[in-house]
Amino acid sequence: MYRNSVVAIALAGTMAFTAGCATKKSVARETAPIINKTNELDDLTAQTTRNIKDLDTRATSGIKDAQAKADTANQHALSADQQAQQAQQLATNANNGVSSLTERVANLDNYKPVVEQSVKFGFDKADLDKKSKAALDEVGAQIANTKGYIIQIEGSTDSTGDAAYNYDLSQRRASAVIQYLASKYSVPANKIYVIGLGKDKPVEKNATAKGRAENRRVDVRLMSNQSGSAQPSSTSASNQ
Repeated sequence: MYRNSVVAIALAGTMAFTAGCATKKSVARETAPIINKTNELDDLTAQTTRNIKDLDTRATSGIKDAQAKADTANQHALSADQQAQQAQQLATNANNGVSSLTERVANLDNYKPVVEQSVKFGFDKADLDKKSKAALDEVGAQIANTKGYIIQIEGSTDSTGDAAYNYDLSQRRASAVIQYLASKYSVPANKIYVIGLGKDKPVEKNATAKGRAENRRVDVRLMSNQSGSAQPSSTSASNQ
């Protein structure tokens, strides 16, 4: 009888253990889909978070880029406006200078020569040599002490070549003189009266080499409408 009781107890324990294992397996089977779904949701949430951060980064970068472009556009617009204002001011100054010069030229008879120089140039040349610059320095030395002055500049050529080309060459020679006086003696544009004569005003006949060399010239006259100016002097800087 004792043996039967032990067997009964062992059988009952085995049945309980078997029932417990069956229950755990059943729970595992039921919860596995839930766990898998939860993991999928975690992965999806993580991916969504990364996407949001990436979108935010790109949006921030785009906003910064757009702002930088807007700032650059504003700077360009401001620069263009400043340049337009400067151009307008230069145009106004030039117009005032032309008006002032026109008034002076209209009263040219009231101006008397203070000093005169003739600067010579090589054949088909429009650059100044040392002798030419020295001659212009004699004119420049008188500018500071001359009130109510203008400078009359006449560029000339010999008769060699085309008339249109010679007019241009005479202007280039006159411009070389103007640039020298303006840069070294700060002569403003409204004080200079320029004439490009080409070959129309020879001082010598163009039949000889010597005569043509004399005609390749720029005549410079410092003139004043004030009384008491220095007596005019005239020299020539040869360049043959």
